[in-house]
Amino acid sequence: MPTISVDKAELYKALGQEYTTAEFEELCFEFGIELDEDTSNSERPIINGKQAPAELKIEIPANRYDMLCFEGIALMLNIFREKTPLPNYRLVAPKSGEIQTITVHPDTLKVRPYVSGAILRNVKFTQEAYDSFISLQDKLHQNLARNRTLVAIGTHDLDTIKGPFTYEALPPKDIKFKPLNQTKEMNAEEMMQFYENDKHLGKYLHIIRDKPVYPVIYDSQRIVCSMPPIINGDHSKITLKTTNVFIEMTGTDRTKLEIVNNIIVSMFSQYCSEPFTIEPLKIISEHNGLTRQTPDLSPRLAEAEVDYINNCCGLQETPERICQLLTKMCYTAKPSSKDKNIIEVSVPPTRADVLHQCDIMEDVAIAYGFNNLPRTSPNKASTIAQPLMVNKLGDIVRQETAMAGWSEVMPLILCSHDENFGWLNRKDDGTTAVRLANPKTAEYQVVRTSLLPGLLKTIRENKKHSVPIKVFEVSDVAFKDESLERKSRNERHFAAAWYGKTSGFEVVHGLLDRVLLMLKTAFITHEEGLEGKKVDGYWIEEIDEPTFFAGHAAAIYLRVDGKAQRIGEFGILHPTVLDKFELRYPVSTLEINLEVFL
Repeated sequence: MPTISVDKAELYKALGQEYTTAEFEELCFEFGIELDEDTSNSERPIINGKQAPAELKIEIPANRYDMLCFEGIALMLNIFREKTPLPNYRLVAPKSGEIQTITVHPDTLKVRPYVSGAILRNVKFTQEAYDSFISLQDKLHQNLARNRTLVAIGTHDLDTIKGPFTYEALPPKDIKFKPLNQTKEMNAEEMMQFYENDKHLGKYLHIIRDKPVYPVIYDSQRIVCSMPPIINGDHSKITLKTTNVFIEMTGTDRTKLEIVNNIIVSMFSQYCSEPFTIEPLKIISEHNGLTRQTPDLSPRLAEAEVDYINNCCGLQETPERICQLLTKMCYTAKPSSKDKNIIEVSVPPTRADVLHQCDIMEDVAIAYGFNNLPRTSPNKASTIAQPLMVNKLGDIVRQETAMAGWSEVMPLILCSHDENFGWLNRKDDGTTAVRLANPKTAEYQVVRTSLLPGLLKTIRENKKHSVPIKVFEVSDVAFKDESLERKSRNERHFAAAWYGKTSGFEVVHGLLDRVLLMLKTAFITHEEGLEGKKVDGYWIEEIDEPTFFAGHAAAIYLRVDGKAQRIGEFGILHPTVLDKFELRYPVSTLEINLEVFL
């Protein structure tokens, strides 16, 4: 969870009350946050001849983006303590009546397609508020914006630039401006080299470095406001004297873009001469149909069931009482006029973390007080655990194979594409394996579709041991499956490999017979098959596949309830497979799908 440091004296002043450390720790617990440290009794550094003020280090839940700054913590605690009414965030048009615009050019689709923004008028910054404003941007960049890959925020002194603004994407050599806190004008290519070793900005260069065009925001005089997500222009930098703040943000994720916009303006609009008022921007983006006005501060409407809330919390509260509790958590709620069991909840723009009625139920429990909830015996909801059938089946096969003298291994589920296909003389049709979009190394490119690569790599790394080596694994493989919501499925397999001076074909064949006998699956003889009866059981048929030595491999077929299917194969591996895995002795392998036995 992110830890936010706030000035202890300033926070207590904002709360209108002094607390002991124990009392404030109790308040934090009641609200669902945690006091990590009070530096009052610790050694604090001397800054400009003065000792740094005492700080409270507060751990904030990762989903509460509205509490990543001093202003958010103070506001939410005051609302929770019923000392402050719910803020009424309002969009207010400028006195001229003409809303500022940002026109988006189509080329931005090649790099960062979305833009949003707002204007805060007549802001009065103190040094503490200014530092908090910058700190919140950094926290959002690190947290929700995923180090600026999803969203990048730019803030400017509106009095130094003039709209309307344009959001464009141009070749690096065509973008020239003086970066923030620099004295020399550079083009974008020169900036990439200049900031290559910069500790702060160097880690963001990769986001756009290889793009054919770089994003840039201009004002009406072609003054560069920023080149997101790298740096702002020095011309429009904000200072303590700034009174009108132009906020722009670009991104690759529109949902997170609007969340970040709402958080920034909600937290710092309280410093406007008329608190909680925001001047909107009009985004003109005709090429993708996203012309709109931002930010959208209208509350989201949600519903929660009274019975669900009461049952989860062990309460018997009325809808009216639940609505009253929700007010302490920054909601506006009222009982539904259509259904007595439904509460209609208005979720404020600061609460992007509320996705389901369970989130509303949790806030009711916090507002009621965790320590005030009735205690119940766990016997009322006791259950007796039992393994999933597929796990129970896997354990049975493991135990039987181990008793037969084989050693279990547990390789990684990820492997390289070549290990899964090319090294086994198998072809990838593009519809079988689940690929990683951005593998860190060549060893972890796909999710395995067979257990054999892991077994063979285990043998390769243990060649110094005496032969024969007999290893097995019972684990999952994965396949693409477009019919499922997650587009893939797991399948539990059993595989074994024999490595020795002889082929060991008869050994893995014997292991197959033993495992299937233990699973009460009969072997169908040739004579039984000729009689034309569809007897349940398994049989083997010779196959000619490039993974195995010609004439020394067989497919395993199983018939259950009259339905026959191939469940696996076994055989002696082809010499080219052994060569790829650097194995000098013959290897016989067996692999079957266990899920058909469930």
